[in-house]
Amino acid sequence: MKIRAIIAANYAALAILMAGPMYVHDAEAQTITKNFEAAIPNIPRKSLIALEVDYAPNAASAPHTHASSAFIYAYVVSGAIESKVNDGEMRIYRAGESWSEPPGVTHSISRNASTTEPAKLLAVFVLDTNDKALTTPIK
Repeated sequence: MKIRAIIAANYAALAILMAGPMYVHDAEAQTITKNFEAAIPNIPRKSLIALEVDYAPNAASAPHTHASSAFIYAYVVSGAIESKVNDGEMRIYRAGESWSEPPGVTHSISRNASTTEPAKLLAVFVLDTNDKALTTPIK
């Protein structure tokens, strides 16, 4: 199979996945919705993807890694998010606060810090255009 056909098939699969909300782990606990996607015109082969992550009260993401080329900027839109990357300290980020994650890290904790209120996170990825598996659960 030609490489262009493989790439086209991957893009088609991504388009189907990104067409509406994506549900991760527990559909009622966490919803991920693509907010924005574009190639970065002045940086060849790089793209920017922004995702909104809505956490129900007490919801959490499974431990995970991101695309190997992905630099991530995370901004808490509302509520409070507990986060731990690699061997760093677990920290609670509140609405208006942000952090970044360099490529290749393990995100061992990512969860809503509240048991009663929802939380929303905006995750902005700068990554290689061909990297389409944004998040990979750790088994």
